[in-house]
Amino acid sequence: MPDREAILTLASVIDGMKPEFTALSDQIWDFAELKFDEYRSSKLLAATLEENGFHVRRGIAGMETAFIGEYGSGRPVIAFLGEFDALAGMSQVADVAEARPIAPDESGHGCGHNLLGVGSLLAAIALARHLEEKGLPGTVRYYGCPGEEGGSGKTFMVRAGAFDDVDAALTWHPAPFNGVRSTNNLAVLEYYYRFKGLAAHASNSAHLGRSALDAVELMNVGVNFLREHMPADCRVHYAITDTGGRAANVVQARAEALYLIRAPEMPQAMALAERVEKVARGAAMMTETEVEVVFDTASTNLLPNLTLEGAMHENMVTLGPVPFDEADIDFAQKIQNTFTEEAIKSSIRLYQIKGDVFSNQAIDGSTPLHLGLRDFEGQSHFRAGSTDVGDVSWVVPTAQCWTPAWAIGTNPHTWQVVAQGRSRAAHKAMVHAAKTLAATGLSLLTSPDLLARAKAEWRDKTKGGAYICPIPAAVKPGKAHARG
Repeated sequence: MPDREAILTLASVIDGMKPEFTALSDQIWDFAELKFDEYRSSKLLAATLEENGFHVRRGIAGMETAFIGEYGSGRPVIAFLGEFDALAGMSQVADVAEARPIAPDESGHGCGHNLLGVGSLLAAIALARHLEEKGLPGTVRYYGCPGEEGGSGKTFMVRAGAFDDVDAALTWHPAPFNGVRSTNNLAVLEYYYRFKGLAAHASNSAHLGRSALDAVELMNVGVNFLREHMPADCRVHYAITDTGGRAANVVQARAEALYLIRAPEMPQAMALAERVEKVARGAAMMTETEVEVVFDTASTNLLPNLTLEGAMHENMVTLGPVPFDEADIDFAQKIQNTFTEEAIKSSIRLYQIKGDVFSNQAIDGSTPLHLGLRDFEGQSHFRAGSTDVGDVSWVVPTAQCWTPAWAIGTNPHTWQVVAQGRSRAAHKAMVHAAKTLAATGLSLLTSPDLLARAKAEWRDKTKGGAYICPIPAAVKPGKAHARG
């Protein structure tokens, strides 16, 4: 493990790079590009790597906005994961504590990926500079990963073999709290159920029609009854993505629903998906319609690596808390005032905060920003979200951390996240994440024993079994969305 002085020296280098990279994050916030359309964001990040001596490969795994930047040579190969896609309908003015879209129905960074992608980029570039200065062997890679929001970009990259020679992968995510993230989350499968019926006049010849919209509604009712008979830790949710039209006096000849099917492990999700498909086919039989089941995307459940997470936590202890000031706390308080007490308590429960390294004070939301560092319990906890980082974790030891870019009580995919995405507090949290990732990368590069222990844990948890990608070989990124 690197000594305290080495970590703090690396952190000081990152502090000196802060102005350039916070401006970069703000540019990507402005772009707010949706999955697989992140052309300007991808180009900007890749160009920054090239300006800093990285060799960049573009168009990874058939995705125009996916790329890999590499610096150095030899082993170990340390990967930093970056995301940069936004969310539809999340337009919001920055730095105001009220819902105020810039433009209705436009996109916005409702999950903080402008910060995520640039924070990882900053870590990779800073660590590469350190290797060059110290003459250390090893390879630093930055993975530009598009389409995390419902696109499973990393899953496609894993399927293409982009991580086959990586020794360890590191990433982070903006959050209301500071600390290491050790969670067992859910595998997810996404399917479109497209029903085809027969149009007719809904009044004088309805008996001649066969309603695809009826089929979608019956499917939804059937799946809702299925909930009673599936494991309690599974999740199924849907959206009606095509109602067939807006005319009420027409028997709708087409309709479509998108379903997300989640379970703690991928085989469970696949088994549940088979049951959901039976419901869909039953709805088609009842309405004398046809149904087409179209696979969209999938992500495997996350495989935590406590060895890497423990090392990451120790580096966060060395770095100390994020240096927030009164202005940061004041704006966070204004944001927190938009939440109910229940939302604040739910946020604390969601992130499983048990205690704080730097304070004996209870974490109860009375302080709007997390000013300390959450305890690392040395074990993983269940969290009912999904991420394509999970697929990376099944092919290489992987660790993540959080840093407090958001006021306590903030939930992802809300206007409050977008409003905080360019704040001074968010910039500080991003830089703190970069320091943590760079320090942990340095730990892996200078401690063969740490890397060996992380790999041994990974082999034990995977039981030597080969990763099976949940996305069929014929499915291409983003192609299922277009109706055939």
